[in-house]
Amino acid sequence: MLKLKVIACDVLNREISYLAAKSKHYVDITFLHQGLHDTPDRLREMVQAQIDRANEGFPYNYYNTCPHYDYIILGYGLCSNGIVGLTSSKIPIVVPRAHDCITLFIGSKEKFKSYFEKYPGIYWFSSGWIERGWQPGEIKYNAILKDYTERYGEDNAEFLIKMEQNWMKEYKSAGFISWDCFNNNDYYRDFTKKSADFFKWDFIEIAGSPSLMERIINGEFNSDEVLVVPPNSSISPAYDDKIIK
Repeated sequence: MLKLKVIACDVLNREISYLAAKSKHYVDITFLHQGLHDTPDRLREMVQAQIDRANEGFPYNYYNTCPHYDYIILGYGLCSNGIVGLTSSKIPIVVPRAHDCITLFIGSKEKFKSYFEKYPGIYWFSSGWIERGWQPGEIKYNAILKDYTERYGEDNAEFLIKMEQNWMKEYKSAGFISWDCFNNNDYYRDFTKKSADFFKWDFIEIAGSPSLMERIINGEFNSDEVLVVPPNSSISPAYDDKIIK
């Protein structure tokens, strides 16, 4: 039985918790706040701190029988270079070859690329992003508008929020990623549909797959899917289909 330390974004909480419960290995998980994605340097700092802590030793090392974790697994993609430079002094790091967490929800970087090409201008939704992110939609729009109105007055609030929402014009569809193994998809599907209606986007449902994350959490490290970073080496962007090196 391997001793695996998982450090992951909280948007993967349901998925990783589910797969960890099924894993044949010991899995110790630390989830970090989703908002760290907005500040890649802070994300790097927080993940590095967890890596350093994991290198201090396995927490259940009775009579020095198992002093260290076997692997540290990152539940992150490249994430705006937020994982670039991460390093571990004693324990190998396992990192998915992914630009972001959408690859982990869908099941492979090849599927992600295919959907990206098929549906340009898609904004992704998942249960974790809806629960732990602040996804675009009527509720978010009205909350921001209310805040701006109280601070800047009604006319200025309308102007500010229209300026902020300009980036939404780049999107054409809302894509909900569902996992069949969960029985609570109706709520998240409905949330995504309402967001699509609010922005006049198309609604698309995409069948996700636990396959990639399941293999990783079961200790099956395929070099086409993951990068195994030896101790005292660091993660770098690859600028090709490998994504990281």
